[in-house]
Amino acid sequence: MSSQSFDLIVIGAGPGGYVCAFRAAQLGLTVALIDKRASLGGTCLNVGCIPSKALLASSEHFAFAKSHAADHGIKIDNVSIDVAAMLKKKDGIVAKMTGGISMLAKARKITVLTGEAKFTSANTVSVADQSLTAKNIVIATGSAPVELPFLKFDGETIISSTEALTLTSVPKKLVVVGGGAIGLELGSVWSRLGADVTVVEFLPKIAAANDDDIVRNFTRLLQKQGLKIEVNAKVTGYDAKKGVLTAERDGKVLEFTADKVLVAVGRRPYADNLNLAAAGVEITDKKRIKVDSHLKTTAPGVWAIGDVIDGPMLAHKAEEDGVAVAEWIAGKHGHINWDLMPAIIYTEPEVASVGLGEDAAKAKGIAVNIGKFNFAANARALANDAGDGYVKIIADAKTDKILGAQILGHNAGELISEIVTHMEYGGSAEDLARTIHAHPTMSEAVKEAALAVSKSAIHAL
Repeated sequence: MSSQSFDLIVIGAGPGGYVCAFRAAQLGLTVALIDKRASLGGTCLNVGCIPSKALLASSEHFAFAKSHAADHGIKIDNVSIDVAAMLKKKDGIVAKMTGGISMLAKARKITVLTGEAKFTSANTVSVADQSLTAKNIVIATGSAPVELPFLKFDGETIISSTEALTLTSVPKKLVVVGGGAIGLELGSVWSRLGADVTVVEFLPKIAAANDDDIVRNFTRLLQKQGLKIEVNAKVTGYDAKKGVLTAERDGKVLEFTADKVLVAVGRRPYADNLNLAAAGVEITDKKRIKVDSHLKTTAPGVWAIGDVIDGPMLAHKAEEDGVAVAEWIAGKHGHINWDLMPAIIYTEPEVASVGLGEDAAKAKGIAVNIGKFNFAANARALANDAGDGYVKIIADAKTDKILGAQILGHNAGELISEIVTHMEYGGSAEDLARTIHAHPTMSEAVKEAALAVSKSAIHAL
């Protein structure tokens, strides 16, 4: 077995891992980056964030051509879909992005190895027929879909998000188990393409981390698009012979016909086969790797980032973790503000949130002022067929400091960023309201919502 030594070994080449490796290389460290896939980018680039957004975009184009183009004076007859071409487009985007990551790794002189890494000690890992040693090792192995014991994945009928990205034909009846971001996004894709989609959620509402008013309006808009949404429903099983998924609500049995069942009830930390015990790395009772405030594990020189540790399982969270750890290892001052981690559901309209919601603030007894502004009163939104939804800003009633924001609307994920920026320096609603926004843009709704905190909105009463 050959042996190599590095300043840093990163296990996992997803958004957290490759970003950590890139930043460490920028700071002058010799880096090895290991991943079980030959293509870098992890779940996000290969079978997650990027391919799902490609299918969302393609399906939105189809929905526009079929249902909305005529409103713009664009006449398109006999609109149809070519699923194979749609998948080819998606795969091309994935290949371009993963290829770009490989090119950047090579340019930064990072040693890239393919295979499953296993710890043999706190500073040594084996991969394939090689032994690698480093003073610092970062675990960035991400997460995997949660499998329900009574709905085990078979890759054909009971599928995870991975298979939902590669269906070669449109299901007749798709039942999505779970009303979170993944389920709603992929449910929307196949609904737009013609599937009869039902979302079955155990909790009292979908998109459960958001305020009740946002969810009510979001639910209504999805139902208007054709999605059937069942909440307070506990899934109990699937009868393959009948093609029926069963659930319970208030002691009553519910039945849903389904030729495909997408289980999207969350993701679990993936640290399988790493042999953590050999390194002395401990896990929590939630099966996540135990780390301190600087993301150090219980083993000297071993760090962990992203989905394998506590916190939201978001690609941008993993990236921030990765940059900070690389900087700490290099003796710099890494920075992460875990309280300002935006979360987005990429449906149409999108839902974006950051910080403290109105419901959470009230539950904590925090006095807040709320500013809202409807996109229906924004000229650019109307021109874009994007008048649904609104911007909502939550500010401290005493100091006017922005505590959080939630946006339901077209491109909400883009619009939330400037609010995050103001929150990063402790900005107030007035600071945001006095920031000049170009006209006409949808971002003006953000400014108006900030003005509405003090009941000063210009284009609303």
